[in-house]
Amino acid sequence: MRSTKAILGALLLAAVTLAGCGTTEKPSGGSPENTGAPVTVTDSRGKTVRLPHTAKRVVATEWNAVEDLVSLGVMPVGVADPKGYGQWVSAAPLKGAVTDIGTRGEPSLDTLMSLAPDLVVVTEGLPESALAQIEAKLPVVVIKGGDLKDSIGTMFHGLNTIATATGTGKRATQLKSEFDAKLAEDRKAVEGLGANGEKVAFADAYVASGTVTIRPYTKGSQVSEVFARLGLDNPWPMTGDPAYGLGKADVEGLTRLPDARFWYSANDSEGDPFTEELANNAIWKGLPFVKNGKVQRLPDSLWMFGGPKSMQQYADAAVAALKK
Repeated sequence: MRSTKAILGALLLAAVTLAGCGTTEKPSGGSPENTGAPVTVTDSRGKTVRLPHTAKRVVATEWNAVEDLVSLGVMPVGVADPKGYGQWVSAAPLKGAVTDIGTRGEPSLDTLMSLAPDLVVVTEGLPESALAQIEAKLPVVVIKGGDLKDSIGTMFHGLNTIATATGTGKRATQLKSEFDAKLAEDRKAVEGLGANGEKVAFADAYVASGTVTIRPYTKGSQVSEVFARLGLDNPWPMTGDPAYGLGKADVEGLTRLPDARFWYSANDSEGDPFTEELANNAIWKGLPFVKNGKVQRLPDSLWMFGGPKSMQQYADAAVAALKK
C-alpha cells in the first residue's frame, strides 16, 4: 500500500502545473450570515459560481477544504478518504455520518450524485478530467491547495471562499482572530525561551521500494511560514515546488543542513522512516543534529496543508519542542 505522503506527492505534482499567483484578495460576492439567501462566489479560477441559497449539504474532495468546513461549523456530508482524514487531521474532527466518496484524486461521481449536495469543494490539485465530470453534474467551487508566494494568505482565501458559499462569514472572521492571537502568544513564548532566530528544518519522509525519500518544507511553505511568524529561521537551502514549497532529498542531501534543530512529521499508521529505515544509516547517524540530539518528531495528526486550526497546532507544537 502506498503511503498517504507518497500519494499526496503525486497529487502535489499535478497541482504544481495549476498553481497561480498569490491570492490574498477577498472572494467576491457574499450573502447574509446563514440566511439561505442566493449567493454568488468567485473561486480560485476566477469563475463565478451562483447558488440558489447558501450551501448546507457540502462535499469536499481534499482535506484542507474538509477542515475549513468543519471549522466553520458546516459538517460535510461527503469526504474523500475520511479514514485517512481522521488519522492525519486532529484539529477539526469529523462527527456523525459522513459518506466516503472515494480517493482524493479520483472521487466517485456516482457517490457524489447520490448525496445530492448543494456544493462540491475541490482544490486545484484535482485532475482536470475528474473536475470536468463533477462540474458537469454539480455546482463546484475550486480553492487553491497552496501557493508558495503567500501560503498563509492563500489558506485564508480558501477559508473565506468556503465561508461565502456557506454563509459563515462571521465564523471565518473569528477563526482569523483566533489564529492571529495564537501566533502572537506563541511568538512571545519563543522570545521568552530565548529561541528567536533559531534554525529549524522541518520535513517528513516516505518509503517506496525500500528507498527513503525526504520532503523538506522549504521557505514559503505553510508550516515554515507559521514557524517564521514565531521568529524561527528555515535553513533548507533548496526551493520547493511553487504550490506547497515541498523539496525532495535523500539522506545524503541532509548533509547540506547546518547544525539546526531537525523537526519532522510522521504517523503511526504509516511508520516512521527516521527511526526505522534510517536508524542504522551511517550518514544519518553522522549528521550534526542527530549526534547532538536535536531531532524531534512533532505530535501525530497535525495536517501540514490544513487550515488555521491545524496551523495553530503547529505553533503550539513548536513552542513545546523548543522547551525540550
